[in-house]
Amino acid sequence: MSAFRYRAFDLQGTPSTGVIEADSGRAARSALRERGLHPVEVIDLGQQARAAADRPGWLARVQARRRLPVNELALLSRQWATLLAAGLTVEHALSALIEQAESERVHDTLAAIRSDVVSGHSLRIALDRHSGAFPPIYRAAIAAGEQSGELAAVMNQLADHLERGADLQRKTMQALIYPALVAMVALLVVTGLMVFVVPQVVGVFAQSKQALPLLTRIMIGVSNFIRDWGWLALAAGAAALLGALALLRDERIRHAFDRRLLALPVLGRHLRSLDATRFASTLAILVGSGVPLLAALDAAGRVVQRLPIRAAVREAAEQVREGRPLARALAAGRAFPPMLIHMVANGEATGRIDQLLERAARLQQQELETRTATLTSLLEPLLLLVMGAVVLLIVLAVMQPIIEINTLMR
Repeated sequence: MSAFRYRAFDLQGTPSTGVIEADSGRAARSALRERGLHPVEVIDLGQQARAAADRPGWLARVQARRRLPVNELALLSRQWATLLAAGLTVEHALSALIEQAESERVHDTLAAIRSDVVSGHSLRIALDRHSGAFPPIYRAAIAAGEQSGELAAVMNQLADHLERGADLQRKTMQALIYPALVAMVALLVVTGLMVFVVPQVVGVFAQSKQALPLLTRIMIGVSNFIRDWGWLALAAGAAALLGALALLRDERIRHAFDRRLLALPVLGRHLRSLDATRFASTLAILVGSGVPLLAALDAAGRVVQRLPIRAAVREAAEQVREGRPLARALAAGRAFPPMLIHMVANGEATGRIDQLLERAARLQQQELETRTATLTSLLEPLLLLVMGAVVLLIVLAVMQPIIEINTLMR
């Protein structure tokens, strides 16, 4: 059976939409007519998803970006794990999740997956047919959970992983909101002063044909530039940003750019810790789910954002393939914090590498949260000081001619 999304009208002309399961489109229309509905549109969700996955070029890239939001996927995984732990089969659990789904996209995706499962496909194959909605780590862990018979436990681990990632992202955004608002307000205030206030006040002194102080002349020049060429500067900045983004699509340029970022004193360490957290958490889930180490390293390397660190993971995988221990292979690239390396070495020695990787990921996340809070607490007063200094310069530029006129009048 397949899942079909329909759009129909009843005898009173009231529109109705939903998902129905049937062997074919004709059977779906017949079932709708038996309900007293006149079908207008009937779409095979499974066929639609497979056709979207086979489209080349930009259509495939758009499809790949349409993943389920992290919060929705985490909640879905938690509910799925609960149903499986209660003894429900995958098919029955999907039916319950379809009824529970509030989002139309989640509802349609789950219905299409259930149709594939009912047709005899494994859950991994069904998820692969909807790769745009589920990330690679999710599908790899599900496949391992199916093979090991621990699908409910794997689902719980995935939910924990997704929730921690969403929590870290939310805390980071919350920490950056206030400094961003302060910077925006400061920029608007300074721009308003330079465009509207400075020309009117200083223009009075310019008509007196008196030699103006250097600071005042500089401020007048900046004000004139913003008024006459500010739009052009904004357009040039936007064009430069788009050009930089286009250049970063080249892997060699992106690699060099990421290497310079990682070499920065504060930001580099923060980015390195962020990628280490992603890598350790992903590798812990995959290894704990029973995924072979080389396949787990390949999947964990994909979640790393900085290309030099990703290259170090690939080199470590090659060394592991040749028989070298994972800890020594990761240490050779010098891309990860020493604490993570020691935890991996201890895990290899004790046979608890997944547990120690999970512990290392938690410690890295706590360090990231602490560092983010510290940086934002320092950034807020720094922005206020910069804003105060700029406003002070503007006030001095306006007041200096007044002081000189009062001195001459005496």
